[in-house]
Amino acid sequence: MAKPKLTPAELTKRIEHHLQFTLGEVADKENKQAYWRATCLAINEAVISKLQTTRARQQEKQVKSVNYLSLEYLMGRMLSNNLHNLGVFEAAEKALKNFDMELSDLCEQGADLALGNGGLGRLAACFLDSLATLDYAATGYGVHYQHGLFKQSFDQGRQIEEPDLWREFGSPWEVCRPEAAQLIPLYGHVEHQTQADGSVKSIWHPSVTFKGVPWDVPIVGYNSDTVNVLRLWESRAVDAFNWDLFNNGDYLQAHKTNVQAETVSKVLYPNDEHDAGKELRFIQQYFFCACSIKDIIARHQGLNGVDWAAFANDTAIQLNDTHPTIAIVELQRTLIDDYGMNWNDAWALCRKVFAYTNHTLLPEALEKWSVKLFERVLPRHLEILYHINEEFLNNEVNAKWPHDFQMRAKLSIIEEGAERMVRMAHLCVVTAHKVNGVAEIHSKLVKSDLFPEFDALWPEKLTNVTNGITPRRWLKACNPELSKLISKHVKKDWAKDLDSLKSLEKLADDAKFQKEFMAIKRNNKVKLAEEIESLTGVKVSPDAIFDIQIKRLHEYKRQHLNFLHILALYHRLLENPDMEMHPRVFIFGAKAAPGYHLAKEIIFAINKVADKVNNDVRIKDKLKVVFLPNYRVSLAEKIIPAADVSEQISTAGKEASGTGNMKLALNGAVTIGTLDGANIEIAEEVGDDNIFIFGNTVDQVKAIKASGYNPYDFYETNKELTKILDWLDSDFFTPGQPYELSAIKHSLLDGGDPYLVLADFQSYSDAHHALDVAYREPARWAKMAILNTALMGKFNSDRSIQDYVNNIWQLTPCAE
Repeated sequence: MAKPKLTPAELTKRIEHHLQFTLGEVADKENKQAYWRATCLAINEAVISKLQTTRARQQEKQVKSVNYLSLEYLMGRMLSNNLHNLGVFEAAEKALKNFDMELSDLCEQGADLALGNGGLGRLAACFLDSLATLDYAATGYGVHYQHGLFKQSFDQGRQIEEPDLWREFGSPWEVCRPEAAQLIPLYGHVEHQTQADGSVKSIWHPSVTFKGVPWDVPIVGYNSDTVNVLRLWESRAVDAFNWDLFNNGDYLQAHKTNVQAETVSKVLYPNDEHDAGKELRFIQQYFFCACSIKDIIARHQGLNGVDWAAFANDTAIQLNDTHPTIAIVELQRTLIDDYGMNWNDAWALCRKVFAYTNHTLLPEALEKWSVKLFERVLPRHLEILYHINEEFLNNEVNAKWPHDFQMRAKLSIIEEGAERMVRMAHLCVVTAHKVNGVAEIHSKLVKSDLFPEFDALWPEKLTNVTNGITPRRWLKACNPELSKLISKHVKKDWAKDLDSLKSLEKLADDAKFQKEFMAIKRNNKVKLAEEIESLTGVKVSPDAIFDIQIKRLHEYKRQHLNFLHILALYHRLLENPDMEMHPRVFIFGAKAAPGYHLAKEIIFAINKVADKVNNDVRIKDKLKVVFLPNYRVSLAEKIIPAADVSEQISTAGKEASGTGNMKLALNGAVTIGTLDGANIEIAEEVGDDNIFIFGNTVDQVKAIKASGYNPYDFYETNKELTKILDWLDSDFFTPGQPYELSAIKHSLLDGGDPYLVLADFQSYSDAHHALDVAYREPARWAKMAILNTALMGKFNSDRSIQDYVNNIWQLTPCAE
C-alpha cells in the first residue's frame, strides 16, 4: 500500500511556492482565500501525480472499468476530504501553523461543488469515493453546470432563489481537458439511402452542433492506491461568435449561438413547466450522455482499437436513475451509424454493458418525453427507439404473452394517449442486464408494484443493492472529535472497515464512555447553536433536544407532518406552560424546487410559525423552530454531528432508501421514522429499542387507499388536529392576513392528503412522546446513541459498491 510522503516541511514549501508564484500573493494573514487556494494547489500536486500513476496502472493491466452516468453530483467542499483520504490531514495542520493559519478555518473557504439536488447526487459522490477507495477503475460522468443548485435565502419567510456562483473565479480542484472535447449534433432530419444490396441506410443531417468540453475533478481514494476522475461536460458553441455580424454592429446577434450552446450547461434542472424548459432539459440530458458515450468509446479504442468483442469485457455503464437513459439509444446509434455494426450485434452489446438503478416509485419521477420532442430534437434516435420497441414487443413480449394486446400496451416503450410519450424507465429495463432498487423494501416494491410484468418476463434481472454512505466524509472528516474517540477504542482502520465499529457495542452501557460520547455530542451542538445564531439570529440551547429534518422539500418526505406536530406541541404549551417536556429545537434544512408551489408554502408556514414560537415568552424556551437557509453539503457536515434526533418520516413505500438516515445514525442520532426505505434495515441493525418507529406500513397504506381514504375522518375525530389545522386559517401567525397559511390545510383536506399525513399524525405524536421520555433518561439515551453509531457498518458505501461489483459490474481491483 502506498504511504503518504508529504511532510509538514514539504507542504510548507509547496504552499509558499503557490502563494508567491501561482497566486502572486504577499503573506497577508487576512487573505484566507489565498491560503486556501495555495493549500489546495499544493495538495493537488500529490493528487495529480497519483492520478497519473493510477491511469498508467489501469491501462497496463487493462482492467474493466465502470462508467457512472449521473445528472447530479453533490461533492461539497473537497479540501478536508482529500487531506483525510491522502492521509496528510495532520501534516497540513502543522504546515499551516507555520503561517499562523488554522486548517479548520481554511476548510470553510471555497464554494460547495453543489452539482445536485439531494440524495441522488450525494449518493453518486459517495460511490465515487468508494470506487477509488477499493481500487476499482471508474469514471463518473455528469454536467459541468455553470450554476449548481440555486442559492436559497428567505424574504419574509418565503424562499428566494439566486444563482449559485460555485466557480465564478474557477475551482482549484478541476482541470480542463480540451483535447478530449466532443462535437454533439442536434435537430435536423434523417435521409434514407438505398444501398446496392437493397438495404436502407439512415443518415442523420443535424442542423445544430454544440461542443462538449470536459472538466476533470480528481476523486481520491482513502488509504488506497487510486485516484479516479469525475468528468463533467460543459456546452459551448463550435465557433467563438459570428465575426461578420459583430463587425456590422449586431453584437447581441453575433453571440446568439454562444448563448444557445452555453445555456445547455447553465443550470441544474431548468424549470420544465413550459415547453422551452422541457426541451432544454431534454437536450441537457442528451448532451452529457452523447459526450460520455463518445468518451467511453475513445477510451476503449485507445486500449483495444476497434475490437468490439472486447468492449463488453472492459466496459460497464451504470445509469443513475432515468436521466441518462438516452445514452442507450446513443450507443446503439453510434455503433450502427458511425461504425457500421449490424443491428443485432450492436443491440447485444448494449444489453451487456448497461445497468440501471431505479431510485423512485413516484410516477412523476419516472421520466417520459414526448414523441414530438424526440422527432424535432433527435429524429434518428426516435427511429431507433421504434425499432427497439418493435423487436421487444414482437419477439420477447409476444413469446411470453401471445396476442395479449393489453400486455403489449403495458410494456411498450411508447405510451399511447392524447400525446404519445417515450417511457424512459421502460427503455432502461428492456435494455439493462441488471436493474436494482436501493433498499430491500424498495426493491421488492419495484418488482411487485412498479415493474411486475418485467419481473415475470425476466425473473433474474431485478435485484437489490442497499445504498450506503462514505464514512470518510460523514464521520471521519465532519466529526473529528467523535472520530478520535472511536479510534481510541477500535483497533482497525474503521473508516475503511465500518463493520469494526461493532466493537463499540460492548461500551454502550459503560458510564465513562457514555459521558465522553455525549460530551462530544454536546460540543457539536454548541458549535451548531453558534452557526444557527449566525445564520438566523435565533438563540438555541445546546441542552435542548436537537431534532433534525434535512432533505429536499417534497410532500412525500412529509416536512408538513413534522410541522403539524410542532403546532400541536406549541398549542399544548400555550394551554399548559408547565407541561412536562424536555426543551426541543426543531431544525430544518431543505430547498423547494422553484416551480413546486406547495413545497414553497410549507417553507413559508414553518418560517412564520418559527417567528411566533421563538419569540413567545409564555412557553419558557421549551420549543424553538429553525429553518436554516441554503441547505447544502457543507452545512450538513455541521448539522449531522450535532443531531440528537433524525426525522425520517416519509409515507411508507415512497422513500426508495434515504441516505440522510444513515449519516445521522452513524453520528449518534436516534431515528424517528416509518417502516420505509432503509429505515427498515436500520431498525434491523440497531434493534427496536434503539429507534422510534411509527405510522402505517406499506401494506396498510395500500389498504387505506383501497378502502377510500377520507382525511376528513381524522380531522373531525381528532380534536387536536381540528384545532391546529383551523389555526392555519386564522391570522395568529400572520397578523392581519388570515388564510395565508391555509395552503397546507387545503392540500390535506381538499387535496385528499395523498401522503397520509393525517392518518399517521397520532402515531407520530405518540412516538415523539416516547422519545421525549427516553431522552429524559440520560444513560438510556446515551446507550441508544452509541448503538446507532456502533451498528451502522452495513450502510457503508464500500459495501454497496462491492455488491455492485459482485452482482452487476464484475470488476477486478487494480492496486499496486
